Amino acid sequence: MPDDALAKAAPTQTLTATRFVEIVDTLVGDFDVIEVLTLLTSRCVELLAASAAGILLADGSGRLRVVGASTEQIQLLELFQVQNDEGPCLDCFRTGHVVLHSDLDHLSPWPLFAAECTKSGFASVCAVPLRLRSHTLGCLNLFMSAPGGLDDTDIALAQVLADFASIALIQDQATRDAAIREGHLRHALTSRIAIEQAKGMIAERHQVDMDEAFSRLRSFARNNNRLLTEVAEAVVAGSLPLDSITPAGLRPPTSR
Repeated sequence: MPDDALAKAAPTQTLTATRFVEIVDTLVGDFDVIEVLTLLTSRCVELLAASAAGILLADGSGRLRVVGASTEQIQLLELFQVQNDEGPCLDCFRTGHVVLHSDLDHLSPWPLFAAECTKSGFASVCAVPLRLRSHTLGCLNLFMSAPGGLDDTDIALAQVLADFASIALIQDQATRDAAIREGHLRHALTSRIAIEQAKGMIAERHQVDMDEAFSRLRSFARNNNRLLTEVAEAVVAGSLPLDSITPAGLRPPTSR
């Protein structure tokens, strides 16, 4: 490899190694599975040639549900493909193999999903399976703003990140002494429902969009050393005042 290519590759390799250490450290301690899956979608955008990412898991009936997304827009796109029963994640889940389409504007096998993606500014997509031995738990979906998709190196790295997601799911199951895999997945899906409800309540109270509402929820959890799902459930139950969930760096108002 030429010297200039090596110089360009070095920062990328350092960032990748740093992010992998971060993810491993997260899995070693007490962690919130939804927080980890959401973090993984953000790291996919950071480390791969992807503009956005989402994670879907199968529930007990085999239906895919959205449990993590890098943006609210991607969450809606993932819901769109599930509701219309067409898209790369469904094909990936059914086959257990990577599904790549390099140009959604040309001969896409998913016309409704492709039209929605291109309207949102995404030209190519790649779905990678979340695996437990021979079983497929769900999918990691990657969205690219330009045609061409991902190269083999990025797909291999995406599969490693998807495997980390699978490890997080299984580790969460183990710590909860779940008897069967479906019980664990149900916990992840139930946690996501509480988070979505809390996001909606925060967004309505503070008149912000859902991405900002989620950012405030995560910041509060981190700043107070609490689990994301625990904070969301407290918001929904009313035991945590909505005025406590302020923008990062701001203190909640004090009563006089």
